[in-house]
Amino acid sequence: MKPNVLHIIDSFDQGGTERQAIQLVRLLHESNHYRVHLACLHDRGVLRSEVERLGIGEIAAYPLNSFFNRNFALQLRRLNCFLREREIDIVHTHGLYTNIFGIIGATLAGVPVRIASRRETGGLRDGLRRWGERRVFSLSHAIVANAEAVRQDLIGEGVPAQKVMTVYNGVDVERFAPPQTIRPREETLRMLGLPPELGRRFVTIVANVRHPVKDHPMFLRAARRVRYSVPQAAFVIAGEGELMTSLRALAKELRIERDVFFIGRCKQVAELLAVSEVCVLSSKAEGFSNAILEYMSAGRPVVATDVGGAREAVVEGETGFLVPGGDDAAMAEHIIALLGDTERAREMGQRARCIVKEKFSGATQLAETVSLYDELMAKSKPRWLRTGERIVREA
Repeated sequence: MKPNVLHIIDSFDQGGTERQAIQLVRLLHESNHYRVHLACLHDRGVLRSEVERLGIGEIAAYPLNSFFNRNFALQLRRLNCFLREREIDIVHTHGLYTNIFGIIGATLAGVPVRIASRRETGGLRDGLRRWGERRVFSLSHAIVANAEAVRQDLIGEGVPAQKVMTVYNGVDVERFAPPQTIRPREETLRMLGLPPELGRRFVTIVANVRHPVKDHPMFLRAARRVRYSVPQAAFVIAGEGELMTSLRALAKELRIERDVFFIGRCKQVAELLAVSEVCVLSSKAEGFSNAILEYMSAGRPVVATDVGGAREAVVEGETGFLVPGGDDAAMAEHIIALLGDTERAREMGQRARCIVKEKFSGATQLAETVSLYDELMAKSKPRWLRTGERIVREA
């Protein structure tokens, strides 16, 4: 019988962690190597319909509002029952809160293999959260880091090196390839909510507008510098969140409000990237950016802050450029250079796309995950001895 794997995510919101977890669930389900289950802490978000189309069955929800109240104990008891009834062999969690809840629950239920995750550097944790996560890491058989920079950060915090494995984010390269449908550029721009003005040259950032860590103000300050040198330049912010109002105010303060376009959550990312000449990431901190992989998949040169695992994807001077966090002058300098040399920008984008195909595909992510599961299962003492179709409880 196929082993049972339970993935636990925080929600179905359109975040990088959720998108990567759901992609992995889909790949595992389609590979038919394991029987895949999914649970969440908060049953909300636009990605839920995508999961439902997979046909993996019931999605259990364990709503939490604290780790220190009666509800936490109740949800742990519910999870314990689920793990035992479904005979779960592997629990794989995807983030701070799911690490704490899922790994504790899996330990209490005696699940043979427990895998936690870290997707950003530990600097984003406060003391109490870091303490709680370290405790559950000690209960885990492995911790998956999505970049070598994150892995080294964990080791620096005292997590045994042999416990931490780097599995890079995977991307569906063809999903972000230039669209095959021939559509007039003006029509594409109107569809995206962008001005179809002749000669406009778009510089794009795709990132949620919920967290200051994405540092959109740095992008806007760089945009002002670029605008002085390249009058045709226009700047696209794709993403939604509560910081939108303050960013609009900043664009007005910088006197570039007519050149900055806030298009909200974009469902036509491939089309957006196809009309963009340079793509940007301005984050103060990251683990391993999905946006960078999407830009590279679309064959676009990248200008990004040198944070987290960015340099593990971007090859300096060959597929893009890395700048110090907060250095809008350096960012603007590279954007201007790329807009001024379209042939070099095109060649850098082509190299970027080749690197993603070789190193960061969904197939590579799946193969490395299955290899980890198989290795840990082989080392574990199973709760169940399986013989043919019979399941015999271990004595």
